[in-house]
Amino acid sequence: MNDRLLGIDVGGSSLKGGIVEVRSGRVLGELLSMETPKPSTPSALVGAMKTLADRLPQAAGPIGIAFPSVIKHGVAHTAANIDKGWIGTDGASLATRALGRPALFLNDADAAGIAEMRWGAGRDCQGTAIMLTFGTGIGSALFIEGKLFPNTELGHLELHGMDAEKWASARVRTAERLDFPAWSARVNDYLLAVHKLFWPDLFILGGAVSERFAEFAPLLKVPVELRRAQFANQAGVIGAAMVAAELLE
Repeated sequence: MNDRLLGIDVGGSSLKGGIVEVRSGRVLGELLSMETPKPSTPSALVGAMKTLADRLPQAAGPIGIAFPSVIKHGVAHTAANIDKGWIGTDGASLATRALGRPALFLNDADAAGIAEMRWGAGRDCQGTAIMLTFGTGIGSALFIEGKLFPNTELGHLELHGMDAEKWASARVRTAERLDFPAWSARVNDYLLAVHKLFWPDLFILGGAVSERFAEFAPLLKVPVELRRAQFANQAGVIGAAMVAAELLE
């Protein structure tokens, strides 16, 4: 198995790419980033993926792509924070043709969760763990005894008459200029709603905002352990490369 593969994490605001040592879960060298094209059509986004891949030519073999959508057999079925033209698009086949090598698509939060459960904050959890990524939206990954239940999309639970991610995402915090006490109160509402449905043993909180975990974590009041995602904004890149290694090679 090729030990060093390229992982790409596609978000509503930016794309990140890096070379991952898949046996250890480490990003080797620089994590590259670029803005998500507007509009984020299939052709535009795949073009951006190719730009990132071309900037990291030393990573050969298949590419793992963490993508903000429900993904089944490589096909995107939702598009909450990307162009609606992705719905029904076989992203894996499109990227494989454009990049000239096998590409695997999976949900972005699932990819981040896989990295955290294998090498990061959830590696010792034997019960039910939920990874939540706070960014442009809210992504989720549900694990039971270490096994992933894919495409959960818990950011779209209804909360206060709207999608939860429109109430408590990191983008909402920025757009509405919420300080951490005000934003954390919203996150508490959301975490309690998720807890009532799934009764997890552990919440892992990720996304770029997790880099400030020490500032807002004391404000979160839920009856379950909370942990900061160890890999922060690298988790999706790492998880995507790991899954590509296991499933494509």
